[in-house]
Amino acid sequence: MLSSAGAPAGFQLEAAIRRLHSERAHTDRTDWAAIALFYERLVRISPAPRHTSRIRPAVAEAEGQKAGLAVLDPIAPDAVSHYQPYWAVRAHPPAALGKSVSADAYDRAIGLAEDPAVREFLVQKRGLSFPAFSAAV
Repeated sequence: MLSSAGAPAGFQLEAAIRRLHSERAHTDRTDWAAIALFYERLVRISPAPRHTSRIRPAVAEAEGQKAGLAVLDPIAPDAVSHYQPYWAVRAHPPAALGKSVSADAYDRAIGLAEDPAVREFLVQKRGLSFPAFSAAV
């Protein structure tokens, strides 16, 4: 289904992104540039933080970590203050951010994580043991 302007609708773009990810099972490679392009189009028609956050890893893989982070910079902090996936995506990788900025983003993502498994994963990614983080909270 196309939008009224004849452009692909959001769900079509999301399906195209999923298809490109699934091709890895057959080709052992991911076309990150194409995925980034589809996310850019998706963000144009639906600039929700969930779409903008997802573009960062694709751009980072296609163009480098600094380019991926640059995608997140224009997002208003108020728009994502309680959006955990944004902070998780923003935190990685530390080398592109600087350790203190990455640690702050990880801490925010960990604090917003409702799923214990996600929280534990993020704590491990941050380099802490789960009990040490729990004691610090």
